[in-house]
Amino acid sequence: MMYNIRFLILILGLSFFGYSQNGPSTSKNVLKDKKEIQKLIRKVLTWSESKGTIELLPVLTDSKDSVYIGFDMAKHKSNLDKLKRTNFFAVEFIDNYNQIILTLDKKLRNGEYEEWLVGDLPTFIFANDVDPWWSGQDHFPWKLV
Repeated sequence: MMYNIRFLILILGLSFFGYSQNGPSTSKNVLKDKKEIQKLIRKVLTWSESKGTIELLPVLTDSKDSVYIGFDMAKHKSNLDKLKRTNFFAVEFIDNYNQIILTLDKKLRNGEYEEWLVGDLPTFIFANDVDPWWSGQDHFPWKLV
């Protein structure tokens, strides 16, 4: 029982000490950060529907246009350049996207994925029919985000 009381006093003391160090200015910073994040998310969502966006999966088809066989590396390079120019995305995000496309391309070309027919959803585990930028199907004014 005494151990529990000492532990509770220690936790409360640290909590109050932390609050007194960062007090109201921290909550102002959190609110400011929240507004900046919302603003950035709205810009990204608006950009994702614009003419300047990227083709997220820049696929190549076979000669009969019936099966996707890999990714168009010229379009992929263009995508990387567009992502960099937006100034919306961290270098790590862009590098990760690059590695995902390169890996998917390699696995499509060497047959590690089942055949992906043109017009069908990708055969990748993570693929679905929701918007990849916000994981939804409906579209509404982004100012409501």
